[in-house]
Amino acid sequence: MAEVVLKKVEKTYPNGFKAVHGIDLDIKDGEFMVFVGPSGCAKSTTLRMVAGLEEITGGEIWIGDKMVNDLPPKDRGIAMVFQNYALYPHMTVYENMAFGLRMAKTPKDEIDRRVREAAEKLEITQLLDRKPKEMSGGQRQRVAVGRAIVRKPDVFLFDEPLSNLDAKLRVSMRVKITQLHKQLKAEGQNATMIYVTHDQVEAMTMGDRICVLNYGKIMQVDTPLNLYHKPANKFVAGFIGSPSMNFIEGFIEENDHGIIFIFKNGKYLVLTEEMGEKAKSYIGKKVILGIRPENIGNKITHPEGEKINFLQGEISVVEHMGNEEFIYFNLDGVEFTSRIEARKSENLKYGQTGEFYFNIKRAHIFDAETEENITL
Repeated sequence: MAEVVLKKVEKTYPNGFKAVHGIDLDIKDGEFMVFVGPSGCAKSTTLRMVAGLEEITGGEIWIGDKMVNDLPPKDRGIAMVFQNYALYPHMTVYENMAFGLRMAKTPKDEIDRRVREAAEKLEITQLLDRKPKEMSGGQRQRVAVGRAIVRKPDVFLFDEPLSNLDAKLRVSMRVKITQLHKQLKAEGQNATMIYVTHDQVEAMTMGDRICVLNYGKIMQVDTPLNLYHKPANKFVAGFIGSPSMNFIEGFIEENDHGIIFIFKNGKYLVLTEEMGEKAKSYIGKKVILGIRPENIGNKITHPEGEKINFLQGEISVVEHMGNEEFIYFNLDGVEFTSRIEARKSENLKYGQTGEFYFNIKRAHIFDAETEENITL
């Protein structure tokens, strides 16, 4: 069993700064869990506490059936892959990968078998006799992952392992690590992985579940699709997705169309019956509407026969992305982003007025004070 459980885990530094505020998290056996959040949100600190590289000041950390609070890193059954590779420069790839096993006094033929198996999985067999300085960043990172695999740990820990690589290499390594996780699971090996990144694309494409952190607190733990389509609060809604979600303050009111979200200038959007029911208790109160760029369309992309929820805005920038366009427009002082397929574009240009359809079914309404999603 390689389940990882955090119970009310806290971290307070000697100067009184509280970095982690009582985190509760249950990472299942064999799960690929991603920690994501902005700089300073304590994702690396939390990972290092699991590894035993950072002391915890409150709570419990369990790996399998052992509470590991007081265990040194070598006794926790973990293997860690760092951002800076941390390879020994004077050793060959083979020696780097075998080093931990030698220290553990593993038999020589077992070391050789494990190193060659891991090298084959990561397609670095041809590099076994090279030294780190003779390799690219991507190759070095594969060696660092290989060194973790040979130890057959209960839990793999990755601390922003791809952030030193260029964009193309990052994509190929991302795929390789995801494949590795599935391969280890298929072979019946321990494959619990905790992966720290600030890159939401990595998080969305790699994780079975994602833990979104901010200021040392968990904002939401869920599958990538649920985080995207059902954000629990405004922070998660704004952090996940690129370009990020559009937000605008307004009020919930009622008119002949039903329950509406009304802008400060008097323009409004009509809520669906289901949304209206959930927002009814907020009539007369200030709220925040959130809508993703792909849910703001134009006259071509809107549903046939739809007559409501069209608003006009002045175009400020059009970004041509090849298969799609990002249209930035101003609606009475508020900047919005619309994401439209290039073939359905109206060729709008700077300074023109465009008519935009707001697909309110896909929108979210957040409490202005708590920032919780009231339309879930």
